[in-house]
Formats: sequence, structure tokens, C-alpha cells
Amino acid sequence: MDFNVKKLASDAGVFFSRAMQFTEEKLGQAEKTELDAHFENLLARADCTKNWTEKILRQTEVLLQPNPSARVEEFLYEKLDRKVPSRVTNGELLAQYMTEAANDFGPGTPYGKTLIKVGETQRRLGAAERDFIHSASINFLTPLRNFLEGDWRTISKERRILQNRRLDLDACKARLKKAKAAEAKAAAVPDFQETRPRNYILSASASALWSDEVEKAEHELRLTQTEFDRQAEVTRLLLEGISSTHVNHLRCLHEFVESQTNYYAQCYQYMLDLQKQLGSSKGEIFSGTFVGNAESTSPPPAAASPPAVAATLPAVPTIPVVPTIVGVPNSVAESVLNPNEVKPPASGTRKARVLYDYEAADSTELALLADEMITVYSLPGMDPDWLIGERGNQKGKVPVTYLELLS
Repeated sequence: MDFNVKKLASDAGVFFSRAMQFTEEKLGQAEKTELDAHFENLLARADCTKNWTEKILRQTEVLLQPNPSARVEEFLYEKLDRKVPSRVTNGELLAQYMTEAANDFGPGTPYGKTLIKVGETQRRLGAAERDFIHSASINFLTPLRNFLEGDWRTISKERRILQNRRLDLDACKARLKKAKAAEAKAAAVPDFQETRPRNYILSASASALWSDEVEKAEHELRLTQTEFDRQAEVTRLLLEGISSTHVNHLRCLHEFVESQTNYYAQCYQYMLDLQKQLGSSKGEIFSGTFVGNAESTSPPPAAASPPAVAATLPAVPTIPVVPTIVGVPNSVAESVLNPNEVKPPASGTRKARVLYDYEAADSTELALLADEMITVYSLPGMDPDWLIGERGNQKGKVPVTYLELLS
């Protein structure tokens, strides 16, 4: 190791001189070279760009990966220059669970079939999310990160050098000012009546020494001024490059919006396809369910009816109620049940709050609005998935799954 004592002492002297100048400026005891207004505006614009780029970068990372542990893991892999392992998205994990559940419940059952369809859509949504995250990371996050870790570090380095050059310049100005003051004091004509000739000789010698010191300080000031001007020009060019950075970030922002638009368009299309699939199979599923319920809940012959049943049901006329069946005209259902002719039992009515909007399929059903309150009750032999609902003078069948029974 080449240990240069002179260089070390020189560097220490420069550091001490800068520290003194900085401290005196803070205390208001020394003058400071001010930069021009345009340069100050460039500095403020650069700082603003850096601060907002950091915030946008961090929040975009949160948007793409809400899990903080996963973000820390990706950060460590990036710093170690290793490939980030592939991670299953939430949609793909949900699709896996739905598929496994469908296999356990039976892929041939209505619930199993629906789970498989929804799971496949969730898998496609997860794959679209993965593509969006990958595209956003390359086209948007990477340019922002490159600016902070590349261009901004260079700008910060040159700004620190400029700050040191300014401190050196102001320190040289202060030394020159002190040298000129001492030279003027030494050049003052001594009083020969009160001063010996020897003192006059010493005074003349001191004046010559201070003149040399002034020349030396002026030479150092010219050098430091040149270095300061050169560094100021370099820093200015870098700061003016922030405009190009804005143009680049604007292009990246457009690409981010385009990839996000494509992602949401894909998700919307996938959900539309799923909705059509479920809508086409809904009639088949519920028709089979209603037919089975109608057969299982059809009243037995009058001779075989156990007498105990009549004692446990509300005292209302026994009217067999049959849900609407696919392929059966509405007139048949209306002949079986006319809600206007049904009277509520003396006991057994309950209040219910409607959870979702429901559109009546025929005149025997009652249309519902979310959050409204209705009165409900059941009839003998009625499908357990349905109740009779009343709202003012309106009556009709309502599905139990759309209600929250309160009392």
C-alpha cells in the first residue's frame, strides 16, 4: 500500500478548510456563492422528480404484489443477482382448490360441474394477472428503477462535487480578503517619531510578505473558480437531462396503461364467458332440482295422510304448491297456486330482510329489492327452498337464499 503522508496531510487540510467554511456559512459568519435562478430551478425539478419517482415506484410494486414478504424476497433475489422463483398467483391457487373440491364432490354433480367451470376461469384470470405483472415490471418498473439507481446516482455524485468546489471557492475568497486586509495594514506608513528604524524595516518586510500572500491567494482563487465553473457546467447538463427522463417515463407510463387495459379487458371477457356458461346450465340444473323436489314433496293420498301432520301445521287450506318447471306453461303453475287466495297463518310468520335483488319469473313469484323488509311464511307441502312473501298487498313465492330471516 502506497502511503503518501503529504497527500494525506493535504486532503486533511482541504477537508478542514471545507468544514470551517460550511460551519461559518451556517452561522452567518461567511459569504456564500449563490447559484443563478435557472440552476436552482433545475435542482428543485430534479429533486421533485426523484421524490415522486420513488413514491410511484414503491406504490406500483405494492399494486402488483400486495404481499410485503413476497416483495422483500424479490428485492433480495434482485440484489443477489439471482432469478426470482416463479410464484403461483391467487387466482391460480383458487382454481386449484376449486378443481380439487369438484373432484371430491363429484365432477358429474351440478355443484362439481360449476366448480370446474369457475375454477378454469380463475386459472385464466391468474394467468392474465401473471402476464400483466411481468409486462408492468419490464415496461414500467424497470425504467423507473434504472433512473433511481443510475442517472440519479450520477447526478447526486456530481452535485456533491459541485458543493465541494463551491466551498473551496468561498474559502479562497475568504483567504484573499484576509490577505488584502493584512497587506493594507502592513503597508500603512509608520510614525517615525514614535517608531524606531528597526520597526520600519520589519514593517516593510511584512508588507512584502503579505503582497506575496495576496498574489498566491489570487492564483488559487483563479484555479478554484475555473474548477467550479467547469463542474457547474457538467452538473447543469445532467440536470437538463431530466427533461429527457420525463419523456422516457411518459412513454413507459403509456405502455403501463395499455398493458393494464388489456389485462382488465381479458378479465372482463373471461367473466362474460363464464356468466354465459353458468346461465346456459342454470336452467338445466334448477329444472332437475325442481322436478325432484316436486316429486318428493307431492302430497300423499288422503287416506294415507297421518293425522299427526295436521296438528303441527298452521291452520290454512292445504294447497299443493309446485315451483315453476322448465317447459311447463305458467298457467299450470297458476292453477296450482294463486298467491292472492292464500291467507297467512295465525302464527308462524316471520320478518326477513332481502339480501339481493330478485326478478320474478312469473306471476306466482314476488320481485324483491335488496335491503327491503318483507313478511314470510311457509305452506304445507311447499318446497323448503321457497317461502311465501308479503309486501303490503303484494304476495308471491320468494327464494330462501335471497333472504335473511330475522324473527
